[in-house]
Amino acid sequence: MYPLKLRRFLALLILGLVGRTVALFGAASGSCRFPAVYNFGDSNSDTGGISAALNAIQPPNGETFFGHPSGRACDGRLIIDFIAEKLKLPYLSAYLDSLGTSFRHGANFATGGSSIRPGGYSPFHLRIQVSQFIQFKSRTTDLYHRLRSNNRTSIPIKHIARPQEFSKALYTFDIGQNDLAYGYQHSSEEQVRASIPDILNTFSEAVQQLYKEGARYFWVHNTGPIGCLPYSILYNKSPDNRDSNGCVKSQNEVSQEFNRQLKSRLLKLGKKLPLARIIYVDMYSAKYLLITKAKTEGFVKNPLKFCCGSYYGYHIDCGKREVVNGTVYGNPCKDPSRHISWDGIHYSEAANSWIANHILNGSFSDPPLPVDKACQAPSNA
Repeated sequence: MYPLKLRRFLALLILGLVGRTVALFGAASGSCRFPAVYNFGDSNSDTGGISAALNAIQPPNGETFFGHPSGRACDGRLIIDFIAEKLKLPYLSAYLDSLGTSFRHGANFATGGSSIRPGGYSPFHLRIQVSQFIQFKSRTTDLYHRLRSNNRTSIPIKHIARPQEFSKALYTFDIGQNDLAYGYQHSSEEQVRASIPDILNTFSEAVQQLYKEGARYFWVHNTGPIGCLPYSILYNKSPDNRDSNGCVKSQNEVSQEFNRQLKSRLLKLGKKLPLARIIYVDMYSAKYLLITKAKTEGFVKNPLKFCCGSYYGYHIDCGKREVVNGTVYGNPCKDPSRHISWDGIHYSEAANSWIANHILNGSFSDPPLPVDKACQAPSNA
């Protein structure tokens, strides 16, 4: 028989080991319960920033889901909206939008036309977006503590973020497409390819800045197959530069090179930032898979087909109409859900939903974790 003290010690040790095992198992199997999402990107994830700051997005944008323009270049929801739904959080308010906003569960710094590097289509490049976040975090923290100290816990405090939750939030990125697109319009494909390391240097600096501010959990989309956008196809006429789906082959090759270098850079960042958990999401493969399977998934087969606006000889943006030689151009199609592309550049809600269903479960992630378990990514340190 063991002495009484020894038996007590063994019992406590066993209970401690069991408790530790249960805690570890629970952490591995349960949701991360992210309290907030902070998003950085371009029009693929802009929920109202550029519309509030510069040019209002007009009908029929928003017609499928919101019933009115919602600041999104889409007939309905974007992938960032489906991320919010998956995490059981409200849709993100745009940081630049002053009306009807709530930042209790995050904020969206993405704006249409934004690039990683300065000098593209939009003044709100990634460095500006990160700077906005840093100011947002500082002012939110100060305001929260002032309201708490004054015992004012009514309406204002209900709509602002909790300072202690910045380090527990998920930081999402969907940006880089415009760096390539702007480069194609103003330089050669060889110059665009050569610019990739510098683009990713700027991206790495942004991630490190956010890490210094306490960000720990990162969900990073690579860039999609830009050569499959109807806009790209229509303005690149060479039949020799087409793949089996009719996409611009050389542009997609540059996108793939961008993604290869992005993935390598994220692995290096994971080693440099020991507390970071970084998920790389292969949006390119998910989007290209949809284009390949368009007809069998209920979409029109031809990737040139899009719903709103016109580039067929006359460049008319979605939401505008023009009469040319008696023909009305710019009317939206009757069924956006049959189209992968909404307006020649942006995906439809139906396509976004399909893509979200395939990426949010971790099928296209490295490491292969669903978005609600992104905090469990192993450290690369």
